[in-house]
Amino acid sequence: MGRRIIVCDGADKARLWAQIGAAADEELTWVPREDESRARPPGFRALQGGLSEEAFQKLGPKPSDDFALASDDGPWVRAAVRELSKVVPDGPILVLTDALEPDDLPDHACLRKAGLKTLIRDDIDDEFDHLANLLRVVQIRELLESREKVGILLQPDPDPDGIACGYALRSVLGRRKRTTAPLISFGEVQRPENRALCQALGIEVRVIKPSELDEMDGLVLVDVQPNVFGENPPPRVLSVDAVIDHHPERSGYDAVIRDVRPNYGATSTILTEYLRAANIDPGPRLATALIYGIKSDTQYLGRETSRKDMMSFAYLHAHHSPALLRRIERPALPMDGLRALGRALAKAEVRDGINLLVLGRVREDVIPQVADMALQAEDAEWAVAVGQVGGDLVFSVRNVGYVRAAGDVVRAVVEGLGVGGGHRSMAKGIIPLRAFREVYGRADRDQVRSALFDAFTRAIRREES
Repeated sequence: MGRRIIVCDGADKARLWAQIGAAADEELTWVPREDESRARPPGFRALQGGLSEEAFQKLGPKPSDDFALASDDGPWVRAAVRELSKVVPDGPILVLTDALEPDDLPDHACLRKAGLKTLIRDDIDDEFDHLANLLRVVQIRELLESREKVGILLQPDPDPDGIACGYALRSVLGRRKRTTAPLISFGEVQRPENRALCQALGIEVRVIKPSELDEMDGLVLVDVQPNVFGENPPPRVLSVDAVIDHHPERSGYDAVIRDVRPNYGATSTILTEYLRAANIDPGPRLATALIYGIKSDTQYLGRETSRKDMMSFAYLHAHHSPALLRRIERPALPMDGLRALGRALAKAEVRDGINLLVLGRVREDVIPQVADMALQAEDAEWAVAVGQVGGDLVFSVRNVGYVRAAGDVVRAVVEGLGVGGGHRSMAKGIIPLRAFREVYGRADRDQVRSALFDAFTRAIRREES
């Protein structure tokens, strides 16, 4: 965590900054003007040597530091940026002015302009956050601008958050041709609403084999980290250019740029912040994709939601298309899925806060939809929807958010049998039928219901103890 180094043009600007309210991590400096008193504003120290490379060097700036220049004088700002860039060439700079226009400012890759008198303390903090995101955008662009084909890799069966983020990253990189920045995955988009998202917005997610990653001379993982691809992920995904994600950070791979924010409810929030920092208008299509990404991963802002998610949602809401969003959110549930749901509901019973529905053989995309509905049952704190997909038992898990982490519970249930994991409030598990039969003898509906209910009960209690 670096410092915030504030440089004010004259005593008036310094006193104004002090009135706004200086933060503890700010280093306050001012450059006295010739026509004003040399009395030191409270909390400030003079920038010895004025606007010069030597003066900035004396501050001992580090690459992690942020800078703010408070002035309404164009030549002063241009001189300050020029001299500061000699010391910290890529240092992020926030220019605070109520008079200067963008054309008055010098060319600098990581510079933002904001008001001064019009800002309150929270606005200042937000502007520094925008500055930090702009720096990340600049770094990603510089890393990838020379690459002919940058693959944007999503998880298998990509979800709305990942799809929206891949779509947004293409805009951040300024790559209008999808062939130069294709959205790729090792598995097809399956859930109806996710397919509706792609269809409504014209987004193509290309399904590839791991060997086809060699076609890419750049690779970015979005809303995913290599651990999702199994215990032995393809070697190419273990050494990538960038990872942008909001899931808990994992180790065991190399990335030149790693932007992982587990305190965010959705990766779409991170990409929205990139767009805002770089002053990119998302337009209705991209805004709709991102707002749906946030809604789906936070369950309509009802779980694991941060202030950043709320702010991004509010920003996107002013730009999105309600008509497009309705088309995405109301996909058709197939008739065989409805019949399977009906059979499962006939035997539905909430016991010990668990509503477990066994669907039989179904399309995989039906399972999470049923889990979402099953959580609405009275007294249900946990919902588990189980279906047979090919040679596997696949189950989706949901909980009310204030109980134990669903991902930890699922990992305990599948331990030694299959794979699984997820978030605090939602998770997925897969157990091969062969492994299930070896442990439980048979895999008919009653046995699946009984065995998994007992396994989930034990796992939840173990997490609570």
